[in-house]
Amino acid sequence: MEAELAALAQFGVAGLVCWMWLVERRAASGRERQVTELHERLMRERRETDVLIAALGDNTRALASLEACQRGLMAMLGRLRASGEAA
Repeated sequence: MEAELAALAQFGVAGLVCWMWLVERRAASGRERQVTELHERLMRERRETDVLIAALGDNTRALASLEACQRGLMAMLGRLRASGEAA
């Protein structure tokens, strides 16, 4: 970096301004690349989260259906037991 500054010293203030602009553009390009990568990662994670939430909803419906069937079977067994005791 010192060698770059020494080489730019021969161009005066205009060279220094140009060098500062180039350094800033290089840093901004790096930041923009990081932001783009982060955005892509967040979009992937959002899609994955949507899939997980859908699977959770499906599992919840399946468990609720299973519970309803079990309650129905228990009620039917209760009625069969009651009718068997009455006979």
